[in-house]
Amino acid sequence: MTRYIGAIDQGTTSTRFMVFDREGRIVASAQREHRQIYPQPGWVEHSPQEILRNTDAVIEQALQAVNLTARDLLAIGITNQRETTVLWDRRSGEPLHNALVWQDTRVDALVAYFASQAGKDRFREVTGLPMASYFSGLKLRWLLDHVPQARERAERGELCFGTIDSWLLWHLTKTHVTDVTNASRTQLMNLATLQWDESMLRVFDIPSGVLPRIASSSEVYGEISHGVLAGVPIAGILGDQHAALVGQTCFAAGEAKNTYGTGCFLLMNTGEKPVVSGAGLVTTLAYQFGKAPACYALEGSIAIAGALVQWLRDNLGIIAHSSDIEALASSVQDNGDVYIVPAFSGLYAPYWKDHARGVIAGLTRFANKAHIARAALEATAYQTRDVIAAMEQDSGIRLTTLRVDGGMVGNELLMQFQADMLDAQVVRPRITETTALGAAYAAGLATGYWGSIEDLKRNWGVEKTWSPQMSKSQRGDLYASWQKAVTRSFGWKE
Repeated sequence: MTRYIGAIDQGTTSTRFMVFDREGRIVASAQREHRQIYPQPGWVEHSPQEILRNTDAVIEQALQAVNLTARDLLAIGITNQRETTVLWDRRSGEPLHNALVWQDTRVDALVAYFASQAGKDRFREVTGLPMASYFSGLKLRWLLDHVPQARERAERGELCFGTIDSWLLWHLTKTHVTDVTNASRTQLMNLATLQWDESMLRVFDIPSGVLPRIASSSEVYGEISHGVLAGVPIAGILGDQHAALVGQTCFAAGEAKNTYGTGCFLLMNTGEKPVVSGAGLVTTLAYQFGKAPACYALEGSIAIAGALVQWLRDNLGIIAHSSDIEALASSVQDNGDVYIVPAFSGLYAPYWKDHARGVIAGLTRFANKAHIARAALEATAYQTRDVIAAMEQDSGIRLTTLRVDGGMVGNELLMQFQADMLDAQVVRPRITETTALGAAYAAGLATGYWGSIEDLKRNWGVEKTWSPQMSKSQRGDLYASWQKAVTRSFGWKE
């Protein structure tokens, strides 16, 4: 009997379930969006229950479409939006509050308080991360401080904290576990020991009993206890960007990928030793397969990429569908000297400016909606160049090829502009759903479906390559204007 590996891909805007064969090809897929909840400016929430319902729905839909059952699946992997934070009742499984999404900035005051004592980099050596509203630890602290009785109940052992991987795993298997990649995004894990750091828990005032057990990214955590997949083991967990690194088979130090989704996330494998960034990047786990040594990565996180296209669609009404942006942007020859800096929730790497806010610069009467559409696409490429410049500085490696994936890589205009801005080749693989594929790979390695990472490397192949076509002088002029626009976004929020 032919068997497959499944992957739950729980992202910022939607949940998907995908089934893969031994060659990494997609056998089945289903997807469902969930609501984005904005209680106040800068606050972003999701309904954990809605995410659970959607997960059940897409699993059933994908399996029914190709007449598969639980017997056809050897194992399941989970990949997830990373820093999004849930706090729930250990007995009932009910969340105490909506999930606080990674984009949420309500902990700005806590960030400022801790940074004022010893600077934004005071915890980098232990956790690899700067002080920022991005990470989960302070989101958990906010929930403990603001949800009635939450702290007292947490200290009595009645509550569970988790990122979305833990939330899904708990409801599917009743196991309270996270993996090293997601734990590394909390600012509570020690990069060297791969365990919760007691000093960080004391500083952030987090009771240890609320935390999940930290496991590797590839092992059997438990079997699904109910539903159409009852009895199938969950055997892989990777945060979404780490899963994409695995899906792109970036297993050698110096190999890098960029995922173009809601945000934009560039990871470079740095091998078995963490590299502390001096250029505004974060040091994070890449993956850990079973009992093998953990591998680390440098990461540049960009908060707003595809979300800027959604903003043009939903808030401004410039386009009716996200896919319309390429044709509109291509209807003009250039950006008309218009630049958009999408600092909707501050700027992440390499700037880490919490008080930056979005700007549109260079407007004249000549500018029209096509120029704005083009500027929105170009903003993603400029931000990626910012991150790669920092990555090259930290690693000492000149990047000549960038592997790309995610929803925006079908945009030919963006990919060519990205190659032009980087003066490097941009390579799109045959299978661009690398996030779900990486989670499947982790689960398949744990259960013997794939024998080694060499099997995974053989599955990777190139669909298209973009080479730079822009002159050095034009590239320099455009990037200088972008850098000028970025400075205009600084310090907007007092």
